[in-house]
Amino acid sequence: MTRNLSRLFRPRSIAVFGGGFWGPNVVEQCLKMGFDGQVWPVHPTRAEIHGLPCFRTVEDLPEAPDASFIGVNRNLTVEIVGRLARRGAGGAVCLASGFKESEGEIDGGAGLQARLLEAAGAMPILGPNCFGLINYLDGALLWPDQHGGKRVERGVAILTQSSNLLINLTMQQRGLPLAYCVAAGNQAQTGLAEMAMAVIDDPRVTAIGLHIEGVGEVRAFEALSAKARAMRKPVVVLKVGRSTQARAGTVSHTASLTGGEAASRAFLTRLNMPMLRSIPEFLETLKLLHVLGPLPGRDLCSMSCSGGEASLIADAAVGRDVTFRPLDAEQRVRVKATLGEMVAVANPLDYHTFIWDDEAAMTATFTAMLGCGFDLSIMILDFPRLDRCSDASWNKAVRAIAAAARATGGRVAVAATMPENMPEARSEELIALGLAPMLGLDEALAAAEAAAAITEGWAGPEPVPVLLGVGAQGPARTLDEAAAKAALARHGLAVPDGAIATTPEEAAAIAGEIGFPVVLKGRGIVHKTEAGAVRLGLRSPQAVATAARGMDYAESWLVERMVEGAVAELILGVVRDPAYGYTLTIGAGGILTELLADTATLMIPASEDEIRAALAGLKTAALLTGYRGRAHGDIEAVVAACMALQAYVAGVDDRLEEIDINPLMVTPHGAVAADALIRLREG
Repeated sequence: MTRNLSRLFRPRSIAVFGGGFWGPNVVEQCLKMGFDGQVWPVHPTRAEIHGLPCFRTVEDLPEAPDASFIGVNRNLTVEIVGRLARRGAGGAVCLASGFKESEGEIDGGAGLQARLLEAAGAMPILGPNCFGLINYLDGALLWPDQHGGKRVERGVAILTQSSNLLINLTMQQRGLPLAYCVAAGNQAQTGLAEMAMAVIDDPRVTAIGLHIEGVGEVRAFEALSAKARAMRKPVVVLKVGRSTQARAGTVSHTASLTGGEAASRAFLTRLNMPMLRSIPEFLETLKLLHVLGPLPGRDLCSMSCSGGEASLIADAAVGRDVTFRPLDAEQRVRVKATLGEMVAVANPLDYHTFIWDDEAAMTATFTAMLGCGFDLSIMILDFPRLDRCSDASWNKAVRAIAAAARATGGRVAVAATMPENMPEARSEELIALGLAPMLGLDEALAAAEAAAAITEGWAGPEPVPVLLGVGAQGPARTLDEAAAKAALARHGLAVPDGAIATTPEEAAAIAGEIGFPVVLKGRGIVHKTEAGAVRLGLRSPQAVATAARGMDYAESWLVERMVEGAVAELILGVVRDPAYGYTLTIGAGGILTELLADTATLMIPASEDEIRAALAGLKTAALLTGYRGRAHGDIEAVVAACMALQAYVAGVDDRLEEIDINPLMVTPHGAVAADALIRLREG
């Protein structure tokens, strides 16, 4: 159900319930922020709050309020929500805790939450257990505590499940203009994605940042992604929490390599919502997007007057998907002409101190460098502390940077190596000049990487909905290797020729029929390698019979033609993540799977292009492309194997728990599943 949140988020009238600490604070915050709409305190006995007359009940209000803040106990909250809904109010923030989020600690929480939802009906509510929202664009605050923001004309929206974290984020001194700050609480009715859909409609919002503890509504996030793409408004995410649910009860290698983190990243990548690693990266990325928008590519340049700074940013780029493109001969000549003979022209550029304090000379150099057509130019500039130093020379540098940006139309970030070396007032000045102030080199590169990824995502095909799988609830069973391979082979997976033997003599006979060398595997054993239940390279009937007799603990044996000539061993796996649905894992396989942990995770369904890109991103990708003159692996056969797994998943959706193919033997002319495991649930 999609609710209309426009009245709640952009109100012209606000009713405030509660006369203790919280309610009066909301009234005070609205007055301090200069809200020019109506603020109506509601209290059964008080005459006024902060000079505004109190109304006794919901029914006494002049009209149905657009937004309400309910700062009373949980039982009275339910009553007030019902009365507001019947009056036709636009929505409410529910501060009280003790609902479903407290079940097990406070009796009746889940039942009370059900009553709350019934009382609200179609009226939107935020929370419960929620501080509410701040609209810095209109000065409308349904917020009962201090905050560090101020009125703005345009800015970014930040939405989080944590009210306390949101308070902290409003206290940032990075120059990031905040348009909306919204706390979701326990999301009893209205989820984070639905709230984001409401603020993205505001043309004054430039970008959205989501702090996510857990994704509740996968389809709602997919709808948000589609809307963000259509409106060309970027969304970035700070995701916390690692789910252990996806690994509970699993027995495969795949399950040991995947889980909440891998599935989260795969899901958010599918939605084109870059996932940042820290609060500083999160805030700096939002700032870059606010000032410059998504970047057209990953081609960067850096300029500083110090070789040390040039080395720092070059090192910071290692492991990130950005490049410092070398200048061509003509570009080097143009830049060199603006500098002294002692300066070696390179990217990152150390322009030395020869031109420092010479505004005209700095403008010429910066213009020449920006004219080389980089997707983002990073000017490293740490400002001095004003209580002990002068920043007169830095003012010249800022003017030179701004002039070069205007002359070339280049996208420019001004980055300080340390946050304390970029005062908030200076950040605001740079933003007014169209320059993105970045606090920290690592953060600047993380922001550039995310901003470029958004553009690439928008340029690609629209993401298809993920295959969720609600999960059958019956008992789980593990198919043996022969049954698993047979099931997957019916969907196109290549498997070795083989058959099951019940006696050593029968095993020897089967080996003679399929051809040597063969592999003998004891059946009824999950981790066969660890148990010594696998014998490779058997080249005669006698060797097969002897090996079978040595595995007398096996209930029977699987005899298969041995795959020869492999250039690489991969793992392919599928796990059903309880939050996001089915994921496909591709990585380095064999006995060192967990040790190498060289994997990529994709959401199902994954396209052939996504699979090829995942393969290319593996550290062991060189084995598939002819490492040190060796034969190339058949990459298209690997892609076909992945598509076969997905076809099988679609056929048993809801029952599948996991698939593990390890190893997939990749040869120059094929890719064959040497081992396979499938777990299904009944029902």
